[in-house]
Amino acid sequence: MKKFISIGIVTTMIIGMLSGCGNSAQETHTQGAGVSADTTETLENFENKKVLVAYYSASGNTKTVAEYIANVTGADTFEMVPQEIYTDDDLNWIDRNSRVSVEHDNEDQRDIPLVTVTPDGFDEYDVVFVGYPIWWGIAAWPVNEFITSNDFSGKTVIPFCTSTSSGLGQSGELLEKMAGSGTWQEGMRFRSGVCEEDVTNWVKGLEF
Repeated sequence: MKKFISIGIVTTMIIGMLSGCGNSAQETHTQGAGVSADTTETLENFENKKVLVAYYSASGNTKTVAEYIANVTGADTFEMVPQEIYTDDDLNWIDRNSRVSVEHDNEDQRDIPLVTVTPDGFDEYDVVFVGYPIWWGIAAWPVNEFITSNDFSGKTVIPFCTSTSSGLGQSGELLEKMAGSGTWQEGMRFRSGVCEEDVTNWVKGLEF
C-alpha cells in the first residue's frame, strides 16, 4: 500500500510540473490563446518582414521576454542602455530617496540619455517590438529617448511589458502619443518568470 501511495505522489508532482506553464498561460494571455506552437506558422506570420526587438530591462525580466520574441521571429535585438546605469539601490522604489523614486516624483528628471539612441539600419525595419518594465503604472522612462528620437513612420509597433502585479495600463498608448508616428498595436503584459511557450503563442496570434 505504501508503495502505491508513493507512486501516486510522484505522479501528481510530475503532472503539476508539466501543467505549470499552462496555468501561467491563463494569467498572461489576452491575445492568441490556443494558437499552435508550430515554428513554421510563426515564420509565416512574419514572412518578408524585417523585425526588431528593442527593449529596456532593469532587472533582466524584460530582456528574457525580448529574447523569446527574437527567437521565434528571427528578429534583431537592441537594448536601450542608460548612460548612467541604474544600480540595485537606484531601483529601490520603497526608498523615497532612491534615484527611481526621485525621478518619479520629479517628471523633469525622467529624460534619461542612452548610450545609443538609434539602432543601425533602423529605417529598414517593418516591425518593431518595444519592451519595458512597468514603473508606477507607466513604461519605465529610460525608453522615452528611444521613442522620441526615432521615426516610426511605416512601421508596425508592438509594445510589451513585464511586471509583478501591474497591468499594461495606458503605457502603450502614452508611448504612441509620445512617438507621434507608426502603426501601434495593443500590447501585452507578461508576469515575471513567464515561460517561453506563453510568449511564443502570443507572438503567433499577432496579425498585420
